[in-house]
Amino acid sequence: MQALLALEDGKVFRGQSFGASGERYGEVVFNTSMTGYQEILTDPSYRGQIIAMTYPLIGNYGINPEDVESFKPFAEGLVVKECCKRPSSWRSQKTLAAYLKENNLLGIEGVDTRSLTLHIREAGAMKAVLSTLDLDPKRLVQKAKNSRGLVGVDLVREVTKNEIYAWMRPKGKRHKVVVLDCGVKYNILRELLKNRCQAVVVPAHTGADAILKLKPDGLLLSNGPGDPTAISYVIETTRKLIGRLPIFGICLGHQVLGLALGGKTYKLKFGHHGANHPVKDLKTGKVYITVQNHGFCVDIDSLDHKEIEITHLNLNDQTLEGMRHKKLPIFSVQFHPEASSGPRDAGYLFAEFIKVMEKYA
Repeated sequence: MQALLALEDGKVFRGQSFGASGERYGEVVFNTSMTGYQEILTDPSYRGQIIAMTYPLIGNYGINPEDVESFKPFAEGLVVKECCKRPSSWRSQKTLAAYLKENNLLGIEGVDTRSLTLHIREAGAMKAVLSTLDLDPKRLVQKAKNSRGLVGVDLVREVTKNEIYAWMRPKGKRHKVVVLDCGVKYNILRELLKNRCQAVVVPAHTGADAILKLKPDGLLLSNGPGDPTAISYVIETTRKLIGRLPIFGICLGHQVLGLALGGKTYKLKFGHHGANHPVKDLKTGKVYITVQNHGFCVDIDSLDHKEIEITHLNLNDQTLEGMRHKKLPIFSVQFHPEASSGPRDAGYLFAEFIKVMEKYA
C-alpha cells in the first residue's frame, strides 16, 4: 500500500506503508540510534511526533515483551529506509510491522531517510502528516500546516496515568520516592528498584499537599512529551515543593525544574533525539555518551547563577544538560540516565539521588 509523508513546508516523501493504515499528525524528527526502536516507540516522550530513523535497516531483531518503556506505543508514526521482514533473535516474538499493526501505528518504508534528515537539519523540525488514505500531496501539506504541532500544547495529559500506583516493592527498602508521572519510562522505575527505592507513581496533576501526605524521602520529576511551558500545573506543584523535598528531574522534569526556579525554556531547531549525544560533566571533566529525546531546552542565561550551578553541557551545541541548586537538595539532567547508552555511563546519577535523600532525610 502506498503512503505519503508530507511536511508543512511543502516537502513530500513517498513510500510503502507497513503496520496500520490511516492518517496521523505530528512533528517529524530524526533519531540517530542504530538500535532501540522498540524502546523509542514506547517512550511516552514521543507523543505528538513522527520518528524518522537514520539507520537504514530497522526491525532486524523483531519485537519482544520485555523491552518496552510503557504500556503501549506513543509515537505518531515511524519512517524508515527499510523494514526488516524476517527478524533474527531468540527473543523475537513478532515482526515490527505486526507490532505496529497490532497497536494501530503507521509506518512508512522506502523513504530516503538521509535526505529527510538533512532537510530537517537545515529547515528544522516541523509539522507533518503521514497518510495511507489521502495521497494528494497538496491536500496533505495543507493538513500538516493546519495541525496542532507541539508549541503550547499540553501532551502530558495524554500520557500520564490517572491513578496512583506503587512499582514493584524492593527487598530491603531504603527510601520512598514519589515519581511525578509526566510520561515516565519504565526503566526509570527499574533503576529506582535496583537502588532499593519504593517508587510511588502519581499522576501529573497531583498537587504538592497530596504528594507530601505520602511522606516520601524524595521526588523524581519524570520525562514526558512536548512544551514544558504548557504544563503550568506541574511547574506550580514543583515550585511549592522546592526546599521541602530532595528533587531529581529527568528530561521534561529538568525543564519543569528550570521553569520552577525562575528560568526560561526555548524550542531547539531540530531537537536532540538519539543514543550517541556527548555530554560533559563539568565537575569531573568526563564525557558521557547519552540517550536524548527532547525538542525544548532550558536557557542557561535565564537562570540565577548565584543559586544554580551548571553541571553538564552538550558538546555538540553547548546547550544545558544538567544543573544543581547550590544550597537546596535539587538537581536535574536533560538526558536519560536510565537509558545509559555508554552503556552504563550515566547510571551514577541515581546513586547521587540516594546520597542526597540520605543526607537530607
